[in-house]
Amino acid sequence: MSRNKKALIRIGVALGVVVVSLILKYTIHINMWIELGLFAAAYLVAGYDVLWKAVANIAHGKIFDENFLMTIATVGAFVIGEYADAAAVMILYQIGEVFQRYAVGKSRRDIAALMDIRPEEATVLRNNEEIVLHPSEISVGETFVVKAGDRIPLDGTVSEGECHLDTSAITGESLPRHIGAGDAVISGCINLDGVLYITATGTYDDSTVAKILDLVENASSEKAPAENFITKFSKYYTPVVVCLAILVGILPPLVTGNYADWAYWSIWLKRAMMFLFVSCPCALVISVPLGFFGGIAAASKRGILVKGSNYLELLAKVNVVAFDKTGTLTKGNFAVTDVYPREQRDQVLQLAAVAEQYSNHPIAVSIAKETVAPLKASVSEIAGKGLLAQAEDGSTILCGNALLMKDNHIECPPVDGGTVVYVAQNNIFKGYIVIEDELKQDSEDAISQLHRNGCTTVMLTGDNAITARRVAETLGIDEYRAELLPQNKVEELKKLKQNNKSRVAFVGDGINDAPVLASADVGIAMGAMGSDAAIETADVVLMQDNPTAIATAKHIAKKTLNIVNENIAASLTIKIAVLILTLLGILDKLAYGLGMIVAILADVGVCVLAILNSMRAMIVRKQANKQINK
Repeated sequence: MSRNKKALIRIGVALGVVVVSLILKYTIHINMWIELGLFAAAYLVAGYDVLWKAVANIAHGKIFDENFLMTIATVGAFVIGEYADAAAVMILYQIGEVFQRYAVGKSRRDIAALMDIRPEEATVLRNNEEIVLHPSEISVGETFVVKAGDRIPLDGTVSEGECHLDTSAITGESLPRHIGAGDAVISGCINLDGVLYITATGTYDDSTVAKILDLVENASSEKAPAENFITKFSKYYTPVVVCLAILVGILPPLVTGNYADWAYWSIWLKRAMMFLFVSCPCALVISVPLGFFGGIAAASKRGILVKGSNYLELLAKVNVVAFDKTGTLTKGNFAVTDVYPREQRDQVLQLAAVAEQYSNHPIAVSIAKETVAPLKASVSEIAGKGLLAQAEDGSTILCGNALLMKDNHIECPPVDGGTVVYVAQNNIFKGYIVIEDELKQDSEDAISQLHRNGCTTVMLTGDNAITARRVAETLGIDEYRAELLPQNKVEELKKLKQNNKSRVAFVGDGINDAPVLASADVGIAMGAMGSDAAIETADVVLMQDNPTAIATAKHIAKKTLNIVNENIAASLTIKIAVLILTLLGILDKLAYGLGMIVAILADVGVCVLAILNSMRAMIVRKQANKQINK
């Protein structure tokens, strides 16, 4: 039986005893000692664990907590004859604890759902036999088999087979992804159909699954400033409250001279008890970390891993987002976008292919996708300028930039935008090829969403100024800095922080982005395709390569921080108001003698409301796309 079910049974039994006791008290007017015994029984059934914790904590030197406050307040209520109030207060307190445990349990279950991505076994091929092992026993380079319905245990490359992969647990993407031979796959994804033979490219400890679980499990260790504030606040708040309650209980009778009047003592002791009930800090202590925990869980379910609640709070305050270009806003895949003259497209491409046929450079690869070299050639590289090819037909082909043409006294037209490859044959200009990195489909939407979220966008790239300007203009990016080395990116980021006096996030994916990711207030790595160095350095990891996930993460962070601030403001406002009403004696008059019940309701009610409000953070993920597009 779960802890909450046991608690509900105890609450039901205690409540039943209280109801019976009240009926007997007001119908047959039972003896005071019988009344005391019945209410004490209900009190002990409901609160024996609170009493035990208070005693145990005192024995270990931990005095001032909510268990101590509840114990001295309810025992004090028995001392002044408020038996029913003492029992009712403990029952209401336990109801609030049930709500609290349910909320914490739900958030933990959301996080625990991620743990299902951990594969417990793998089928490896050894000596042409299929052997079932734990994934940690598979070495790099070995081939393992993943059948329909199985999870991929290790990161690797498909050597044979094809299927559709469910990547939702890792990237948050709902649509299956088609995978075939030569494709890279990551652990934790589910094979929906077909059979895959995969060559391991890393060990289990270095796998995507292991990294995700490590990030999630350690996320709660990094506390947000709001959490640290509440922890320190509670440390001093509770002793102060106890001292004030003592003063409330003893000073008025002594100051007014009514120290011989027990009825007068009873009034102020009752108010002191009410003061303790209201001032319990549990609403703050649980709702603030629960709000952040819920936000981290919500982000995780969308493939956004936040390494701690401190980074979630910082992300909520970010108002400048800086981007790397290649691999972040673009696909990192170069493609031929134009050939001049267009009527001689095939000829120009084939001449370039002759010169580039032995190169693995992205430019050569993009040309090879368009055509096949018709001739073999002897090729030499001219550093920083291009290639010189001696084709087997005796012709000389030059393929490179404008400096190469200038050095050979070949006139060529200036071209604005993209990477331009000029082509000449036998010192006669033949044309040029424009090669550009393709933009990701949702990059423009991501920039637009961030603008609607009140963020300024900046691009920091090592690419040339012409290309950087074109990308910035196409996507609607506010500012750009081009031709930057990694150390230059760090310097530019520091300038952004100083000039704007604001919180700056940087989004990148490459090894060269690690220094600037570490320098940003919040470093965000594109995790699915990003380098290990970028992922290790970043504070937030996007397991999908969609830039719109940045706006989603920002929305979740902002919503979570709003919820936490609402909890703090509401808790303190209501508690202070009820404390003032208690001290002035107004609360008991308004509640027709039930001031102690109202006082504990003020505490438990605020706690329940704060918990329910915190749980909203867990469902932000369902509304994120809708909200950020408003």
